[in-house]
Parts: sequence; structure tokens; C-alpha cells
Amino acid sequence: MADYYNGYQQEQQGQQPMYNPPQYQPQAGMDPPPGYLQKSRVAAGILGIVMGSMGIHSFYLGNASRGLVQLLVSLLTCGIGAIAMQIWGIIDGVKILDGRINTDANGVFLKD
Repeated sequence: MADYYNGYQQEQQGQQPMYNPPQYQPQAGMDPPPGYLQKSRVAAGILGIVMGSMGIHSFYLGNASRGLVQLLVSLLTCGIGAIAMQIWGIIDGVKILDGRINTDANGVFLKD
């Protein structure tokens, strides 16, 4: 109650109340829980390079909405958007093989 009152007093006097919001750090990833099948980094990278225009690598990693966007853009633009989606897939595949993308959609590390 005293903290609330002190903050209210500071606001009334034209001062900003002292509040330090918590500093959150993004999680880098986690080890797989028991019974969870880890995804393969090599398989995801190759799928991205070979079949990136259809978003197969995104589906494999559990990013269903992202994979659906890639698939629908490829199909609904009569193949014109497939060129852009293939470039996107190649870039994703290289990032996966390089290790810059190292977790699946659940935040579990990819296995080598």
C-alpha cells in the first residue's frame, strides 16, 4: 500500500513513478521432452532447398501457417509466385543448414 501511495504522490508532484519492468530474454531453445521426436536439421534444410516453393520444410518444422502461405501463394498465382517462394525456400534451407535456424515451431533444437 505504501508503494502505491508513494507512486501516487510522485505523479501528483509531476515526477514519474519509479517502475522497473522485468527484462525478458528470448529463449534460445530447449532439449526435447521425453517421447518427443526431434526434427532433423539436414532433412529440413534439403526440403527447403528442393521443395521450398511448396513450403514443405515449414510444414516439417511445424510452422503450418507459414507453410500454408507459401503453398497458397505458389498455387493461386499460377506459378508466378512460386519463383519468389522458391527463393524464400532456398534462403530458409541455407539458414537451416548453416545453423541460423536451429529450432522447430515448438522451440526444440533440431538434431544434426
